[in-house]
Amino acid sequence: MHVIVIGGGIAGLAAAHRLRTSGARVTVLEASHHFGGKLLSGEVAGARIDLGAESMLAVRPEGTALAEAVGLGEALRPPAVAAASVWTGGGLRPMPGGHVMGVPGTPGALAGLLSEAGTARVAEEAGLPPLELGEDAAIGEVVAGRMGREVVDKLVEPLLGGVYAGDAHRLSMRSTVPALFDAARSEKSLLAAVREVQRRAPGRAPGQAVFTGVEGGLGALAEAVAASCRAAGATLESGVAVTALRRTSQGWTVTSEDGRERAADGVVVAVPAGPAARLLAAEVPAAARELAGIEYASMALVTLAFDRGFLERDLGSLPGGSGFLVPAVEGRTVKAATFSSGKWGWVAERAPGLFLLRASIGRYGDRTALEWTDEELVRAALADLRDAIGPVGEPVDSAVTRWIDGLPQYAVGHHARVERVRRAVEGVPGLRVCGAAYEGVGIPACVADAGRAAGGLLATLPHSSPEEAGE
Repeated sequence: MHVIVIGGGIAGLAAAHRLRTSGARVTVLEASHHFGGKLLSGEVAGARIDLGAESMLAVRPEGTALAEAVGLGEALRPPAVAAASVWTGGGLRPMPGGHVMGVPGTPGALAGLLSEAGTARVAEEAGLPPLELGEDAAIGEVVAGRMGREVVDKLVEPLLGGVYAGDAHRLSMRSTVPALFDAARSEKSLLAAVREVQRRAPGRAPGQAVFTGVEGGLGALAEAVAASCRAAGATLESGVAVTALRRTSQGWTVTSEDGRERAADGVVVAVPAGPAARLLAAEVPAAARELAGIEYASMALVTLAFDRGFLERDLGSLPGGSGFLVPAVEGRTVKAATFSSGKWGWVAERAPGLFLLRASIGRYGDRTALEWTDEELVRAALADLRDAIGPVGEPVDSAVTRWIDGLPQYAVGHHARVERVRRAVEGVPGLRVCGAAYEGVGIPACVADAGRAAGGLLATLPHSSPEEAGE
């Protein structure tokens, strides 16, 4: 049987890997000239570094299992340091522990980050009437109503901004922090719900980090999965934009921009929601309408390389910790900064004379900064960095990577929307969808969704064997 995977990001590659491993003939069609989507590594000042996603959850197994399956198990590297800060009130303040996506489990750790009144408000939350969440709610509204606006502004929003570049007062609690949502429906307070989530969290081996990276950058993971697929006989074609899908009596016809038609028994659509909606409009209009309603945020990453000796001289010491988050209420251009040479041991080892860091710019609903030139983005990042950590000099090199419409927004009701999409798609033989638009933007979530799509497709295609269906 022949399956065409549309989209060569990590979800599409993972789906192709699962399909090929199960014996299907696979073709991956990617519109750009790069496989891996937001997994992209490059060089700045001659040093290899991630220009897209830099880490993945290690406590969830799907991402690390895929890395091991394609020969990168020995290349997985935890962060050298994990301590992060919040830039607020004119200074960098340690990110408190014991929270779930910024929602605290105890008020004690908030001193110095929140005002006395804000900390007192959190302490009083346990005495409020029990939560009533219904089927979904905006996490910012729930937390602000229970613990006060300060917790949202200084903790929840910066963390959600780092993951989704989104607005906490629009994002779904059920979809962005499902474990906390579930616990909050049974516990009497948010404080108790956070502690319950932590109690239920799967145990970690001593010293096991929550996150992991890959030596040489996460781009190496996409490259390795693509290479593994090719080695197993899959066909991977880049620069092929798919413009139409059509059901036939034999299966599917996939039409590309150059007019070429390719026949397939099954199709996995692994592209963002907007392109997926356009592809599905003719054959699955109900799913297309739902997907068209998913909004996206854009962002830019400004990667800077400094002479390590000069930077240490200018600042008195090198920046400590893994980096910092910037609440939107601070009115800054930069929303987060990562000290790559401090966070990742392999970066420091490979470029001992440099100190590399990167700044993230861009929030949902505001594309102003994304329209600036690369030089303007670099200047804006440097201005904020100088205010945050001190008088850094000029970088020896820089790179700007734009991710336009790169982050799906899980608005309130997203979970129900995804269920409607899946019902509509799964009612059509030989078709599945997967990717960051559905049930998680992280790498393990995308890999899991890809496995679900591939397994479901194999189970429904005619002549598929129990091995192909994963049974």
